Amino acid sequence: MTFELKILGSASATPVLARHPTAQVLTVGASNYLIDCGEGTQWQMLEYRVRPHHVRAIFISHLHGDHYFGLFGLLGTMHLQGRTQALEIIGPPGLDEVLVTQARVSNMQLGFAMTFTAVDTEVHAVVYEDEQITVAVLPMRHRIPCAGYLFSEKPRRANLLKEKLPAGLSPQQLARLAQGEDLEADDQQPGLRHADVSVPAPPPRRYAFFSDTLYTPALADLIRGADLLYHEATFLEDLKERAAQTYHSTARQAAHIARDAGVKRLLLGHFSSRYKALEPLLHEAQAVFPSVGLATEGLVVSM
Repeated sequence: MTFELKILGSASATPVLARHPTAQVLTVGASNYLIDCGEGTQWQMLEYRVRPHHVRAIFISHLHGDHYFGLFGLLGTMHLQGRTQALEIIGPPGLDEVLVTQARVSNMQLGFAMTFTAVDTEVHAVVYEDEQITVAVLPMRHRIPCAGYLFSEKPRRANLLKEKLPAGLSPQQLARLAQGEDLEADDQQPGLRHADVSVPAPPPRRYAFFSDTLYTPALADLIRGADLLYHEATFLEDLKERAAQTYHSTARQAAHIARDAGVKRLLLGHFSSRYKALEPLLHEAQAVFPSVGLATEGLVVSM
């Protein structure tokens, strides 16, 4: 099953040509989960062929504009395109008030149900669940309440091996085997152990999204062994005092989190507009944690 991240925006608050505010799409199976929705996100979705009606839930980290100013426009487009399936929005308190006010003053009545879950940005707890994933808050330390998110795939079933299945099994027996059950012996055939005709499923995959945050080493414990970590890297290390003042992180600090958490891969993003070239941030992080990349627009990472 697909478990894939697509980057729609990599910039911080100030606009830069060819960079867009934070937005990402995590695709699990046939479902898309939008993570942050900076200004112009729906244009990026057009550019990179992300269909709005496939978005199952939207996760907003905090209420600084570069992380959610594109949300109301996207909701309006979903309405105009005839969306009918329900949509879940997860984010900090106050986001619902913003959306209700925008809808009221513009007299927009959505043609689909929308539910909002207000998250406690200071508590590591599950805030969303469906048949494919669970999502838990990662408490960020920023100037306003801010949440990161840990997306965890639910365990998959073992895969049956067709070449090991005896002939003559009924659909009901195949269904029981697919559920992990053993078949007892009967008059027609001997017993059949599930373990003898299957291979274990791959381990569940996990993606950790760190939004704007002061360098917080304790967060490593919450994402240990994750397949992929996205961590903001607004500044280089020579501006670490500026990073601390603004409650942001440096590329080197992001790499320390990745190394200490034992994640498989790291992506850097939320780049300050002062950096026209991004390679120095990459090189700074690689000195600490080699398996690192830049979360630039259009990048696709499969896990």
